[in-house]
Amino acid sequence: MPELIVTKDIDVPGIDRLEVYRQHGGYEALAKALREYKPEELVDMMKKSGLRGRGGAGFPTGMKWSFLAKNEPRYLCCNCDESEPGTFKDRMLMEKIPHRLVEGVLLTSYACGISTAFIYIRGELALAARQVEKAVQEAYAAGLIGKNILGSNYSVDVIVHRGAGAYICGEESALMESLEGRRGYPRLKPPFPAAVGLYGGPTVINNCETLCTVPPIVLNGADWYASFGTEKSKGTRIYCLSGQVKKPGNYELPLGVPLRTLIYDEQYGGGILGDKKLKAIIPGGSSTFFLSADKIDIPLDYESVAAAGSMLGSGGVIVLNEDTCIVAAVARSMEFYRDESCGKCTPCREGTFWMAQILERLEHGHGREKDIDLLMDVCSNISGRSFCPLGDASTSLVTSGIKLFREEFEYHVKYGRCMVGAGREADTAVHAGAH
Repeated sequence: MPELIVTKDIDVPGIDRLEVYRQHGGYEALAKALREYKPEELVDMMKKSGLRGRGGAGFPTGMKWSFLAKNEPRYLCCNCDESEPGTFKDRMLMEKIPHRLVEGVLLTSYACGISTAFIYIRGELALAARQVEKAVQEAYAAGLIGKNILGSNYSVDVIVHRGAGAYICGEESALMESLEGRRGYPRLKPPFPAAVGLYGGPTVINNCETLCTVPPIVLNGADWYASFGTEKSKGTRIYCLSGQVKKPGNYELPLGVPLRTLIYDEQYGGGILGDKKLKAIIPGGSSTFFLSADKIDIPLDYESVAAAGSMLGSGGVIVLNEDTCIVAAVARSMEFYRDESCGKCTPCREGTFWMAQILERLEHGHGREKDIDLLMDVCSNISGRSFCPLGDASTSLVTSGIKLFREEFEYHVKYGRCMVGAGREADTAVHAGAH
């Protein structure tokens, strides 16, 4: 079994309580940082560790911290607005081991000279929010948050904020708009948050899993963390395995582990449900491109998945078997993007609506021959032309679905029904575990 970093001790009874978390080494990294390191040394440590953002983009964490403008006040936003279909790792971390997140927030705040930090939690994640709120209260009571933490001259406040349940608020600038009390619309960039962010101040925005990885790195060193994973994709990450597998769930593995291991190994996915044939994989949540079954041996790291034609994204690995109708799966996904488009820009607002209409027509036997090319045309008018990445994300499964499984779309046009058995039950695969 590989060494666990982020999920270490996660199943220890009572680990969500401060007392138990401290018995297992909790807040030792914070004490060590305040005692032994200057803030800029922690930034260098993150750069050396190779830690990259776990929210989807995979941007180097230490580099992001170093971009922060020198003016004050500065802010930290921990992005816990986990909304990507097929992704459920942050929810688990917040529910089971919230103090690891709080410690990561405190370490990041210290490294970046931040005096006010926000933890923004998706509205539907009620238990996760209660757990994090409780952990923050316990940390305040123990002198781990507030004035002169652990006898140092460093002070910080941590505020837990609950969103109202909008996918767009996972986009960093829309998250800041929401935090400031406005509708969650994305902002025009530049300026970037590192220069002008929350309340006009320099702002660091990191994902929940990213910040949960910071305490183990501080405790054990950058070289230790960099010894896991591959040359360019360092460390471990949590893969959210869902869809038609025997053992769906969250699995922490080193970056670079073969996709086959995650899906078929008895310790992890245990193989395809019903011992069916593998048909396709969505490797990083529904915003990423389909991979065909012949890509089963690619390493799960940023570079290898990109070379195979997709993205590692949020780590939400969705498995589809031979009975899945790709048209139905794509149609179900498009309903999500249509409903979650914020409506700010025309390409995304109109494009997702019309793609959902066309896919519904195809799925229910009323498709026309030109519909397949029309879908590709709509995608080309959205991709690279929408205000934020949501528009691009909505096109991924459509374009890759048509590219890899065009014959299924043509079959729907010609015969008015699915080419494969399970047909309209495909949506259970695409959205298994998503919400």
